Amino acid sequence: MLKKTALLSQIIKQYLCSAAPVGSKLLAQKSSFAVSSATIRNNMAWLEKEGYIVQPHTSAGRVPTEKGYCLYLEDLVTSFELAEQKKKLLKSYLGKINSQAMEPQIKKLAQMIAEMSHNAVVVGFSADNVYYTGIANLFAQPEFSDQNCVYNLSLVIDHLDKVMEEIFTEIRKVEIKIGSQNPFGNNCSVILTPWQIKKKKGILGILGPMRMDYENNLGIINFVNQNIV
Repeated sequence: MLKKTALLSQIIKQYLCSAAPVGSKLLAQKSSFAVSSATIRNNMAWLEKEGYIVQPHTSAGRVPTEKGYCLYLEDLVTSFELAEQKKKLLKSYLGKINSQAMEPQIKKLAQMIAEMSHNAVVVGFSADNVYYTGIANLFAQPEFSDQNCVYNLSLVIDHLDKVMEEIFTEIRKVEIKIGSQNPFGNNCSVILTPWQIKKKKGILGILGPMRMDYENNLGIINFVNQNIV
């Protein structure tokens, strides 16, 4: 018996790696499902009917929808444990932050997180003081290869200050905002965390396409949230 949530998880994981529509034959080869590609195809048809995946082109495989990503994060992703090497690297940056030179040190932390996540990082030091880095990582993603997507991404960048002003006092715990839920842009996802050093409060977030590595990025954000002091 093939669980449809397990199938959705495999579709998303394959899509995260390839950025290409995922077909039943690929899943039969790459996954551990002991079923035929025809069985996988029938189950994919159900996922598509329910709105968890979509076929972008005729005769193409399927890609996850916003609804599919939300279910994946709610029910399927169970472990956000970060690799020890990444923990050690983050600790080396977090341990250097102090209230006297906080802003430049957090900017360096953001730059390192951008490299670690291969996405952009946005930091709010206050509602009207925003820093971002790693924007080139977004432009390098396949999702943003056409002109319309580049234009939409440019609008996201132009409105970072305005969005941070709107959400600065609202983020009180780690939050994931996907697609239409994401104030930074419908084509993106963001994982946000509040931070506090002494009496100074702020927000840090990883901003990327909906096809981001949620396990890795949520692991990073959770680790920062638990260890920044």
